[in-house]
Amino acid sequence: MSSSNVPRSGRRTSDLTDDVLLLAAEHARLADQERRLSGEVVTTLTSAGLARHFVPRRWGGTEGSFLGLLEDVAAVGEACTSAAWVAMLWAAHGRFAALLPDEGQREVWGGSPDVRIAAALVPPAGRAEPVDGGWRVTGSWGCVSGVEHAAWVLVAAPEAYGDGVRVCAVPGDAVDVEDTWDATGLRGTGSHTAVVRDAFVPHRRTVPLAELMRGSDAPEAARCHRVPAHLPGGLLFCAPALGAARRAVAVWSEWAAAKGPGGRPHHDSSAVRETLALASAQVDAAGLLLERAARRSDTDPVSDTLVAGNRRDAAVAARMLADAVDRLFRTGGAHIRDGSGELTRLWRDVHTVASHGVLRLEPVAGAYASAVLGADGAEARTSAASRSR
Repeated sequence: MSSSNVPRSGRRTSDLTDDVLLLAAEHARLADQERRLSGEVVTTLTSAGLARHFVPRRWGGTEGSFLGLLEDVAAVGEACTSAAWVAMLWAAHGRFAALLPDEGQREVWGGSPDVRIAAALVPPAGRAEPVDGGWRVTGSWGCVSGVEHAAWVLVAAPEAYGDGVRVCAVPGDAVDVEDTWDATGLRGTGSHTAVVRDAFVPHRRTVPLAELMRGSDAPEAARCHRVPAHLPGGLLFCAPALGAARRAVAVWSEWAAAKGPGGRPHHDSSAVRETLALASAQVDAAGLLLERAARRSDTDPVSDTLVAGNRRDAAVAARMLADAVDRLFRTGGAHIRDGSGELTRLWRDVHTVASHGVLRLEPVAGAYASAVLGADGAEARTSAASRSR
């Protein structure tokens, strides 16, 4: 990735300089091969402010916007999808940790807002047993992205002797990491299994999962802490794929502009020109859907219909991005589809993102239909009809 290809946005709220993005791009292939991010990339992205994006200002954080994070993560995604995925989760998990009691937050961020937090929330696993002063936590949680580089891990465990689920902040040095991540895509995320064998977690470092998903009800809390998790969740998970798909268009376009075996550029073919038009439009359209969802997360009154609409847009955007990269992959020549090539890695990464449960269209479509066609949807349709008269 040359400096001229590094994406720039006036909406960024972090310190993502060209040098930061170039470093992530230079290490992308190695991350894919070694199934982990390099320490240099981790340190640089942390210093750029990704982990502090949603941290409360009283701890030195940014309390940033969802649109700003979408732009940042997509920019990193053009350099390295795995780095973008982990950086997005650092930010998202900081938003969740901001719902811990104040003393728990102080324990996490009292020294610095740039604290990397991993999490395993859905599905809950393990066991949280109430004891004097807190909870005794044991269990194992799979697919915990970036756990090797985390100072804290949020784990969701069913409460013993009750029906609730408790989210507990466990220090990273109390978590054992089992090397289990060997997926097709997002290989550099190091999404291994986290094992907590017997950890005492005081009350100040726990919160019910239901409260975490609902968001803060404190009127003085920042907007980013008050919205329900499902409102911005899908669009943030999709952001790395947006960046990867943009990069895939750029990589494929370099091939399309080059000369083929006959000495004529590949884009002399009508099929190549059609692929460029359709794939680039799909990526642009997906970006617009995600930007709209991010703006709504930042500003619009929260309702079931709004949440369902954002979830729909994120799932549809993920499908559009996967379709676009598929189109590029099928049309490119044999060399561009090389197993160790960049386009192949991007294709694998985008499909892995799109397969995440948050972005699967079937359950999202069901929730959207219920919101739009049910009671909330009837209210929304009535309101829209009155505005049109």
